[in-house]
Amino acid sequence: MWQDRCRYSPEMSSIAPALRSARIANSVAFGLQGFFFAVVLTELPQQKERFGLSDGWIVGAVVLVSLLAGAGTVAAEQLALRWSSRTTLRIGLLAITITGCGLAMAPNKIVVLVALGCYGIAVGIVDASTNMQAVFIQHGYGTFILASFYAAWSAGSIGGALFVSGCEAMEVTLRESVLTAAGIVLALGALLGPRLLGSDEAEAEPSPPGSEPTASNPPESAGTVALSAYLAFGIAMALVFAIDLAVGNWSALYLTDDLLATSATGALALAAYQGTSLIARLTGDILVRRFGPRRVVQVAAAIGVAGLTVVVAAPVPVVAIIGFMIAGLGMPVIAPLCFSEAGQLTSGRALDALMARLNLFNYAGTLLGGGLVGAIAAGFGHRVGFAIPLLFAAILIALARVFHSRSEAGSFRAAGSDHAVLDG
Repeated sequence: MWQDRCRYSPEMSSIAPALRSARIANSVAFGLQGFFFAVVLTELPQQKERFGLSDGWIVGAVVLVSLLAGAGTVAAEQLALRWSSRTTLRIGLLAITITGCGLAMAPNKIVVLVALGCYGIAVGIVDASTNMQAVFIQHGYGTFILASFYAAWSAGSIGGALFVSGCEAMEVTLRESVLTAAGIVLALGALLGPRLLGSDEAEAEPSPPGSEPTASNPPESAGTVALSAYLAFGIAMALVFAIDLAVGNWSALYLTDDLLATSATGALALAAYQGTSLIARLTGDILVRRFGPRRVVQVAAAIGVAGLTVVVAAPVPVVAIIGFMIAGLGMPVIAPLCFSEAGQLTSGRALDALMARLNLFNYAGTLLGGGLVGAIAAGFGHRVGFAIPLLFAAILIALARVFHSRSEAGSFRAAGSDHAVLDG
């Protein structure tokens, strides 16, 4: 197995060049996903103005992207079982490029909606396959490194927002800016795609003759794991993404509508959250190696509770912004830990299937964070609405018990070993 051939202790100063190259390539893939996602979201106001779209139409389009991203995740599982996670990721990046060009060239709002729907499928494929690759690469390193991939996503999303801002400042047209962004995804994806782990390095594992899993004959271990162990990690991840989307969707409105801030001040809430999120993800690997997953989740969720409590109780905008900043220091490190822990339950192509199924909870969380928080905010105000993410963060403290308590770097358990989530 690749995991056994390439496992290194953290004390070793060198890593196999192919493994190091794959880590860089997958980090770039995470960054490209965050980059183009930010471009699509921050260009929505321009699309709205260009085609006279209503706020309801925009909300519906965002929900459509989330729903079809789930379908993309299901497609990613089938593609990975048929070929490999590397091939699946390259297909997903190409699909982002094509749908991005569709968005740029759309002549009317119907084509925009179709392009956004197809983009949602591409998002799901890339989300699932980047996490597949990340877990395989982590197995090769033999120590926790998943948070660094998510840091690359955060950096990419910041880069995407700055890219759009720069294009607006230089009066670059919507079509030209989106086409340029799609070209960046195409070029970097084509350049770095071959450096990802292939099926002989990632999915390969010893198996009896004739027992090779396929798309029509998925590995039994993946189904067994999905039913017995991964649900707790899925719930935890859904709650994290629900909190994340609630902040992304409603923080600015909370400051402007409830705390009477200016629109410029309202935008600082998300900026503060994303800024500290990047810090959390950059330091997450070191903290997990030192203190173990369970302790990190407990502390991260507690920080989230503290920050969101400040948000809910905030009397003025600046206090709410500080609350969002605090919350960002904790919550974003939990999602990569969910993938990491679930990744210890199986290996090979069964791991591809498990990562794809776990990724579905991502979109369940986004719908929960957007729909439930939005509905409560509409009826009772955004302050009450943010009590829901606060509750989710508190639940995550309780869910921390399903994570391993290990703190030794490089002490990943073999697939199929006794796991904390199965402990009585």
